[in-house]
Amino acid sequence: MNLQERTFSCPYCWEPISVFLDPSVREQTYVEDCEVCCRPMNIHYRIQNGAVVSFDVRRANGQT
Repeated sequence: MNLQERTFSCPYCWEPISVFLDPSVREQTYVEDCEVCCRPMNIHYRIQNGAVVSFDVRRANGQT
């Protein structure tokens, strides 16, 4: 399995965060806490033919 690393900025504190995506999972949405400020983020990605075609990170609902 070849995990794919994705780096983005936390939507709360703007610190750079890295996650590893599993290309065997075509589409996934999950909640992960920021490593720096510990606030929850919704992460959504889609993979097609082994390549990431969509990647989005947003604040979890109800969080400011």
